[in-house]
Amino acid sequence: MESSLDIMQRAARVFTPALHVYYPLPVVRGEGVRVYAADGRSWLDFSSGLAVLALGHNHPRVVTAVKMQLENLIHTGGVYFNETTVTAAEKLVSITPVGLDMLFFSNSGAEAVEGALKVARYVTGRQGIVSFTGAFHGRTLGALSVTTSSAAYRKKYHPLLPSVYQAPYPYCFRCPFQRKPDTCGLCCLQALDETLKHRITADEVAAVIIEPFLGEGGYIPAPAAFLVALRELCTRHGILLIFDEVQSGMGRTGHWFASEVSGVVPDILTVAKGIASGFPLSAVVARKEIMELWPSGAHGTTFGGNPVSCAACSATIDVIQDEALLAKTSSRGATVLDRLRGLAEKYPVIGDVRGHGLMIGIEFVMPDGSPDHVSCEAVLRHCLENGLILINCGIERNVIRFIPPLVTTDQEFEAALGIFHDALRRLL
Repeated sequence: MESSLDIMQRAARVFTPALHVYYPLPVVRGEGVRVYAADGRSWLDFSSGLAVLALGHNHPRVVTAVKMQLENLIHTGGVYFNETTVTAAEKLVSITPVGLDMLFFSNSGAEAVEGALKVARYVTGRQGIVSFTGAFHGRTLGALSVTTSSAAYRKKYHPLLPSVYQAPYPYCFRCPFQRKPDTCGLCCLQALDETLKHRITADEVAAVIIEPFLGEGGYIPAPAAFLVALRELCTRHGILLIFDEVQSGMGRTGHWFASEVSGVVPDILTVAKGIASGFPLSAVVARKEIMELWPSGAHGTTFGGNPVSCAACSATIDVIQDEALLAKTSSRGATVLDRLRGLAEKYPVIGDVRGHGLMIGIEFVMPDGSPDHVSCEAVLRHCLENGLILINCGIERNVIRFIPPLVTTDQEFEAALGIFHDALRRLL
């Protein structure tokens, strides 16, 4: 049996250092919420493969659907239609916000963002794009141009896409204007207004793109009032509003999409990660009157809408519906939030606990309130050593993401919360 060290040494010889892997774990098998190493060790995977495995590892109904598809057709390449791909598209638009009823399948979140930016520019005839500080939309050049969760991602890749502007994200715990939520006055939106006055006119802006629940930038849900006002601003100026729900979609927040928390419907939606239980698939979904202005050949894909991935997508949607996972996620998420906020009262190193459903951010702070990545890293390390996989995020890497599969049982939650509490007790 090959050791973990041997596998890591082999990996170092063939993979560029640009490939970042959170933990050097030689996982050989996954089942439900757990992953297993060849030597018998196992971990509760509360990273969900970076929020991809909404149904956990190897859900039986997904595996069955994929096996059946593998026996019939694996690839179409955009040469012809296949019923499996059409069915997946029909099911996806049946759960997206009302009015978003036509889509384009691609393979990854970054590809979906690229497609959203392209369709926005194409149909409006405008070139300006506004995104928000702290956002992560992907690493391909167009997606990277609207990504500002870390300058390191952009380093040495300039010049990026032109006519892209940033406005401050409504990060209430660390308000860029030093305001409190009850006295805010939507300063972040006022800053966007200032951009439209001084840097680019509103009639030159094709789209505003935002994560309604900021992901890699710190796990921060945007206040509903902000999103409502942003929707009104975009409508007033004929600007298309893009919601990037690559990480927050597919039931993660206790709703199919985080947009449902605020009741705001975007013009364009990007979907990926949890869409197909680990198989590569993403989608740009928009109103039909927008998509119909995007003519044949204006965009394309070779692997997007792969029948095997689409079979997994349909099975994923069916399981979430049949097992009432939205309601369970909402209920269990509320319980977990209460438990974590209780720990925050006991351990001042936790400055904020925030989220919806099972998309929860736990922010670690120093006594003066500044980011504490050291304590965050210590907790992550202790959890890993004791059988729980968690990952961090935020510009200072001081926020722990609590993103277990939606199928996690009460017993598994108890085990994970016990390990997490033990880490706080022992280390802090």
